[in-house]
Amino acid sequence: MHEKIDQLREIVEEKFRNESADHDWYHVERVLKLAEFIQGKEGGNLEVVQAAALLHDISDHKLNGGIKNDCARVSREILTSLGADPEFIECVCEIVDRVSFKGAGVEDETGSIELAIVRDADRLDAIGAIGIARAFHYGGKRNCSLYDPDLAPSLHASFEAYSSGESHTLNHFFEKLLLLKDRLTTPAAQEIGLERHELMQHFVDSFLEEWNVNVKWR
Repeated sequence: MHEKIDQLREIVEEKFRNESADHDWYHVERVLKLAEFIQGKEGGNLEVVQAAALLHDISDHKLNGGIKNDCARVSREILTSLGADPEFIECVCEIVDRVSFKGAGVEDETGSIELAIVRDADRLDAIGAIGIARAFHYGGKRNCSLYDPDLAPSLHASFEAYSSGESHTLNHFFEKLLLLKDRLTTPAAQEIGLERHELMQHFVDSFLEEWNVNVKWR
């Protein structure tokens, strides 16, 4: 199976090499490394975790033109072409469409420890210093304003509302990023997530102070 994971890594790296920085190969690689670290602490099937981490964005709606819940279909095609065991394929496919955040008002689906690990790894890469950089890169790509004080955040009640919502970039912190700490489920991820959350909260507080020109004289 190790050889198939290496082959899968090559396929995914090739596909994501030219994606923009918010969802490029380096994002996938960081999620993979985080998932491997968490698996080492929490257990679960390492190869399933590795494959699901590599494939978690393989046909994400933000990258495929808006088709939702398409990662399992594409993952099945790729893993079948590599000759992976059908049971292994199903374990991976049960994970990949359940990783992404689908709105503040949408509960996460429960499942295997491997799902929890990959979902936590993906969420860790969405917060902290990297998360801040990715959020503003994605917002800039979509020509979103940095902030609009007249446009309040929306805690979306459905994936459709979340995925089609248009707002300024700072709202993304209130609508998703600052919520992720409390939606991490593995102890290893929760420990990492706390520090990243605090960094991100400090950034948001500082951003609003500077926006409002609250200058503090020393």
